[in-house]
Amino acid sequence: MRAGPPPVAASIGRSPTVALLDEVQRQKARGVDVLNLSGGEPDFPTPGHVVDAAAEALRSGLTHYTPSRGIPRLREAIAAKLLRDNGIVADPGTDIIVTPSAKHAAYIALAGVIGPGDEVLLPSPAWVSYAPMITLLGGRPVDVPLDPRDEFTIKTEQLASAVTPRTRAILVNSPNNPTGRMLTAAEADAVAHVADRYDLIVLADEIYEYIRYGDRPHLSLAARPGCEGRTLTVNGFSKSYAMTGWRLGYVAGPAAVMREVVKVQEHTVGCAASFVQHGALAALADETRGCVEEMVARYDDRRRLLVAGLNRIPGVSCADPEGAFYVLPDVSGLGFGSAQECAAWLIDRTGVVVTPGSAFGPTVEQHVRLSFAASTEILTTAVERLEAALGQRATGLAVS
Repeated sequence: MRAGPPPVAASIGRSPTVALLDEVQRQKARGVDVLNLSGGEPDFPTPGHVVDAAAEALRSGLTHYTPSRGIPRLREAIAAKLLRDNGIVADPGTDIIVTPSAKHAAYIALAGVIGPGDEVLLPSPAWVSYAPMITLLGGRPVDVPLDPRDEFTIKTEQLASAVTPRTRAILVNSPNNPTGRMLTAAEADAVAHVADRYDLIVLADEIYEYIRYGDRPHLSLAARPGCEGRTLTVNGFSKSYAMTGWRLGYVAGPAAVMREVVKVQEHTVGCAASFVQHGALAALADETRGCVEEMVARYDDRRRLLVAGLNRIPGVSCADPEGAFYVLPDVSGLGFGSAQECAAWLIDRTGVVVTPGSAFGPTVEQHVRLSFAASTEILTTAVERLEAALGQRATGLAVS
């Protein structure tokens, strides 16, 4: 090939979670008994009324391009949802773009607000794709490491100290992947204060909004004083409605910013799949979210099972997540040199696949992430294997 500077993609690595999923599939193809707790995919089927609506759209010939921003009826439904559930006022004509996945929504939102050399504050631990997205766009992700000893709390002083003349945006995810934490009012106010003081854009990823445990309300940054008019809210249907393979999300924000964001949609994917958008319409039509609440209740049972099981293992400390479907236990007491070493040992000795914490940021290099978006049977078996294998290892270390 012709010599030249390396492509931008050469500056990033593969997605650690996608790479793990590929490895799981290879192991299963070889007949290895693998229990995959590394992924973020609901094991539930997509609700039947959503499937029926998309199938009817297909049969009706709704298989062509839609407006790049999405079909008007869906944007209207999203606007109604944002007002009802989040206190966010969004004009469906100018402030909302329907995208093929929330991941694409996050990418085009970033593309619409940052340029080469611009910095984005990224409180971490954070989802594995945020930093590479920023890098691909020529920006610089600025890690703002949150202290696990302080429950990963976002603080005004820490955010403000990371701001430079090149800082353009703050990216916040709540409920958080991988910690399972939800923003408190004090943290939301901290983000709003810093954004307002330094005139920054806020990107709020709320993809796990409906997957919450307990009575804590979900706080949308776009509705906080100081964040109105400067926040882009990313959300979608993959997690809450078990629609991962459908690839549908959306981003909502101020019209002036969205005029730039929609250009990226137009010049990349064009629009989201037409019939999938009709499935999403059916999902939003059920304002009671009965199917979602049923799934969340099952997740809650699994959460309790996994947290209790992990905390029975000497050397493991696991906090209760408040939302999403992950736990992030501290495994520093197990005697491994790193979370990567721990994860590799677990695959080899137990067949249980977990994600090393280092994939999410430097403050959780002695943690691993486990997903409880798996059946109770799989989780029970995984806990039994982990308890047995790590118990034997602890005995061996004690003897040696």
